[in-house]
Amino acid sequence: MSQVTREAIHQMAKDKSGELVQLVSDIIRIPSENPTGTQRDVVNFVEQYLRDAGIAYEEVCSNPDFPCVLAKMGSDEGFSIILNGHLDVVPAGDRSQWDFDPFCGTVTDKHILGRGTSDMKAGVAGLLFAMKILKESGAELKGNIRLHLVSDEESGGEYGSTWLCENGYADHADACLIAEPTSSNDIEIGQKGGLHIVLKAAGKSAHGSLGGFKGDNAILKMAKILDKLPQLTTIEGHFKESQMHALENSIRSTEEKVGEPGSGEVIRHVSANVGIIQGGTRPNMVPDYCEAIVDVRLPIGVDHQEIEDMMAKIVADSGVDGISYEMHWKSEGNYTDEDAVIVQTVKKNAEAIWNLEVVPAYQWASSDARAYRAKGIPTIQYGPANTEGIHSYNENVDIEDVVNAGQIYVLSLCDMLGIE
Repeated sequence: MSQVTREAIHQMAKDKSGELVQLVSDIIRIPSENPTGTQRDVVNFVEQYLRDAGIAYEEVCSNPDFPCVLAKMGSDEGFSIILNGHLDVVPAGDRSQWDFDPFCGTVTDKHILGRGTSDMKAGVAGLLFAMKILKESGAELKGNIRLHLVSDEESGGEYGSTWLCENGYADHADACLIAEPTSSNDIEIGQKGGLHIVLKAAGKSAHGSLGGFKGDNAILKMAKILDKLPQLTTIEGHFKESQMHALENSIRSTEEKVGEPGSGEVIRHVSANVGIIQGGTRPNMVPDYCEAIVDVRLPIGVDHQEIEDMMAKIVADSGVDGISYEMHWKSEGNYTDEDAVIVQTVKKNAEAIWNLEVVPAYQWASSDARAYRAKGIPTIQYGPANTEGIHSYNENVDIEDVVNAGQIYVLSLCDMLGIE
């Protein structure tokens, strides 16, 4: 059999772009809300798609409510790349806030509409489409493609990518491409780490009519601590010289996306958000206990000890007694080097398809990428998206973005797996 060429495969992808758009629409029509819904129907759909494409797959799980779909193409020798995506979506929420049915999957002249279009069923469809195109081409792969589709990401990934990585399913991989939403001109090569700080204030109860004269108000004690928490944001990341280019890209890009002056500094600094406060029993009782949960995100290079030291200083400087705290660590900041094969390959093809400069950048949030990077696997995120609708109402994705992403995936796989 003569080896099919890269250009011929690219032409196949272009000719079949309508199939990709339809695939996105079909997946959107299958609700897969997490944590309020079920993942079974969308998993069944993906498995049928793989069967129809002649791609062998298996289903694995640590929790039957959150199955993972794995598939593999190619040989055991050569370059091994993981394609990762999640099938779950955040709940649609208040339907009255939507201008259309969140699970309509409607295709307009420019957009595909519905919950999960950007985060991240369009990306998942692109990965499936790329594998099917390569399978239909009959191309000989000098390596292998390993598909990891998970149904638990929006609730933390305990039963999804994290579990796969912890149980050997990502071993011996040379790269990982996650089709999470990004801008067309950004490749995500790193992200912030995170932890939750649970602050506890102990007071002494008394009748509310004696407040300020008797008892010890735990809520007021907590307020004094929370007032000093912005000190955490003075901690800066520690970036290597080789990371300064991506850092500058990230600061500029973040400011453009968020639209607030100075918001780009969130990439360089620790962020701290007091998300939950609970305290007191009744209005007429002096509260003897208050608890607050603080979401903290860590820039690259910040370690646990820096946070521990700052929290100890905040509590000591407050002069408030009866304060304790627990730190629940999720991950530290993680990154892939800009010169990694996966970064440069996707960058080259994205620039060729979009005809614009595509820059490596860091993300202010976090995702499943941390699980693969923790195993030393060079990992990027690049996927179709209109970011303004993500985790909000009226989510949609541009058809052009979807079609281009599918071609970028196909071309990048060809390059990394020796198809010329």
